[in-house]
Amino acid sequence: MIRWPHAFHLLFYVCLATPSALTALLGIGGGRPLTLGLAAVMGAYYWLFVVRGDVEQPRLHPMIWHFLVLLCLLFLLVRREPIFEVAQFGMCPLPWVMLPRRWGYAGAVALVLTSFGAGGRLAEAASDPRVLGPLVANVGLTMIMGMFANHLIKEGEVGVLEERARLAREIHDTLAQGFSGIIAQLEAAEQAIDDPPAVRRRIRVAKELARENLGEARRSVEALRPEPLRRARLDMALTDVAARWSAAGGVPATVAVDGRARPLDPEVEATLLRAAQEGLANAAKHARARRVAITLSYMDAEVTLDVLDDGRGFTTEQTGGYGLTAMRERAAAVGGSVTVESAPGEGTALCVSIPCA
Repeated sequence: MIRWPHAFHLLFYVCLATPSALTALLGIGGGRPLTLGLAAVMGAYYWLFVVRGDVEQPRLHPMIWHFLVLLCLLFLLVRREPIFEVAQFGMCPLPWVMLPRRWGYAGAVALVLTSFGAGGRLAEAASDPRVLGPLVANVGLTMIMGMFANHLIKEGEVGVLEERARLAREIHDTLAQGFSGIIAQLEAAEQAIDDPPAVRRRIRVAKELARENLGEARRSVEALRPEPLRRARLDMALTDVAARWSAAGGVPATVAVDGRARPLDPEVEATLLRAAQEGLANAAKHARARRVAITLSYMDAEVTLDVLDDGRGFTTEQTGGYGLTAMRERAAAVGGSVTVESAPGEGTALCVSIPCA
């Protein structure tokens, strides 16, 4: 992923280095050492207080002071050598990168006025259309470049938030469910303390769950695609997951496939598999079900996954847990939807529908 603030930093240094190099190589101006010294100070100040500063979460203080210092340095440079007006374009994203969003417009105008004022053209703009035109054009261009930079930053922030939400769902679908299973087995072993064979069996299952989830955690770091889908296609992976869940909890779970199985997008397959795992986890944790039925249906325009249990059910007001919320977010990310139907004493029906070609 492109980190746009890094690109903006590069733009600043290119626009500062270009007039500095021309000043040094072509001998522009009589006070080259002082001019180049000011440029070096500006570059160093930018590095210390902007590149290394917290510019992705801007605050009014102290970033506004750093911005004003940079404007002063720009003024001095342009005042000495007009060629340094090029640096203004390297600073176009700064009002939006350094300042709170509502201050970006004011910062953009201040940037243009600083450059024009240093060149001695600001006073002429009120009476000379030939100067007023470029001033207005510069303000407009700076606004457009700044708003574009603002848009890129926001898009990057949204991407980060989406990735965090996806990772949170992955953690819930792997580690959280695995730990729940381990706890359930250990609690059962504690209750059967007077039955050594049963205790040993529960501990053996808990150890197997711990090993599986440790492996799943390691694999999730490398690639977030579920391990069952690495070994088999979706319908077979569902059968394997249901069989292991039944063996661990002692509740029969069946898997049926309607329609002709076909390859799906990896993200769609992962979404359906995670939904089945969540449905099974809820059946074990909350429903106290005696049996669970999973149905995977391939249709022309969509694929659906149904998880039905005959447990104690719940009211519709109780459907706001993180598991279902994460499931809905995951389904929505691939254009799908999740519906849950349940009532006390009547079991639960979970359906995930995802459109596909």
